[in-house]
Amino acid sequence: MAVERQRVKEQDKIQRRHNFDPVESNLTEEQVKLEASRCLNCKNPRCVQGCPVNIQIPEFIHAIKEGNLDKAGEIIRETSMLPSVCGRVCPQERQCEGNCILGIKGEAVSIGALERYVGDNTKAETPEIKPSGKKVAIVGSGCAGITAAADLRKAGHEVVVFEALHALGGVLRYGIPPFRLPRTVLDREITNLKNMGVEFKTNVVVGKSITLKQLKEDGFDAIFICSGAGLPKMLHVPGENLNGVFSANEFLTRVNLMHAGQPDSPTPLKVGKKAAVFGGGNVAMDAARTAVRVGFEEVYIIYRRTEKELPARLEEIRHAKEEGIIFKFLYAPKEILGEEGYVKGVELEVMELGEPDESGRRRPVSTGKTEVMELDTVIVALGTGPNPIIQKSAEAEGLEIITDKKGYITVDGETRATNIPTVYAGGDVAPVGESNAINAMGAGKKAAKAINELLK
Repeated sequence: MAVERQRVKEQDKIQRRHNFDPVESNLTEEQVKLEASRCLNCKNPRCVQGCPVNIQIPEFIHAIKEGNLDKAGEIIRETSMLPSVCGRVCPQERQCEGNCILGIKGEAVSIGALERYVGDNTKAETPEIKPSGKKVAIVGSGCAGITAAADLRKAGHEVVVFEALHALGGVLRYGIPPFRLPRTVLDREITNLKNMGVEFKTNVVVGKSITLKQLKEDGFDAIFICSGAGLPKMLHVPGENLNGVFSANEFLTRVNLMHAGQPDSPTPLKVGKKAAVFGGGNVAMDAARTAVRVGFEEVYIIYRRTEKELPARLEEIRHAKEEGIIFKFLYAPKEILGEEGYVKGVELEVMELGEPDESGRRRPVSTGKTEVMELDTVIVALGTGPNPIIQKSAEAEGLEIITDKKGYITVDGETRATNIPTVYAGGDVAPVGESNAINAMGAGKKAAKAINELLK
């Protein structure tokens, strides 16, 4: 009899509305063995082709089948230093699992759950490092920066990571809530890098505290910019300056990093009764699910297309619905209504789907009808853009970084090299393809490879 796909245990949907504990637990040891047995060990593993960092998936699953968990961990960490992170937040359904042969007629192997289990239950060995005499600066401690730091340090280079915030991890820490990515997991992965000899410097804003030119003068042989895209995109409708309007970036950062949802926080968040999140991606789901947990009585996700077009992961959509979040489709904001400087509601345009746009999705078109909805909080989750601090400071010093019309740093697709010699960029500040954790890691690996070749 065929073995069914194994399911992780989830926290009760009512109980989890009131805490930030992980929603999902790991598979049990017995479940891991059963799930590993489902892998066909294909001669042409499409799952590996679907992984941006090319983890040798059949090989690590085969090691699990043999009962050698440590070997499975070694195989994964040859290409990924963040198995516990990626196993939790990567869109496996569109990447490795989306390419699994079993998924054609049935359910794909639960690669993400297996990776997470291996990451949580094995230790990263500190490799022997032969000093190269070279020095590399990394700007940003998110997925791209952590990945590049690991590969460059293994090659023997002195690596210094500069982080603008007081805590390490980039968007993994300030953007992803702990109910999806426990902080103990992230801290463990960063500790592994510290044990390898990677140096981290926090509260350093490159472009303000120190410039690219100064880094070069300080003896850094190469620089990798992976500062993320922290500039929020807003609605640009009347009333957006009212109290009670947040970008998702601000809202999540205040709760995740500054603990603003707690009553004893030095920078508390004013929690009202009704909140609406505009957007349909994973960040919108994170913001809405966080709003539920900090105490909003009603939380809505308002999206201008239909559920079919939602870009968020299916798992995140399901969890949001289970936690009581209300979805309103085919609505777009026309005006945020206020009273005495605070949000009191929003006027919504009723939409319908027209002809497909350049993305291939049907374009939302106004029907001319409007509705008014009472609210006290609006959270805007329409994406982010690159902060221009580094580019502007570099230009002032005669190091003009070429960017595209949206402000993203232009890079070579394979090497992630910028137009400035010895300066590379990757992750959300210089995206190539979909913006997510595993693609940022892929950018970090490509940049590290190119830097290694340069420094040889």
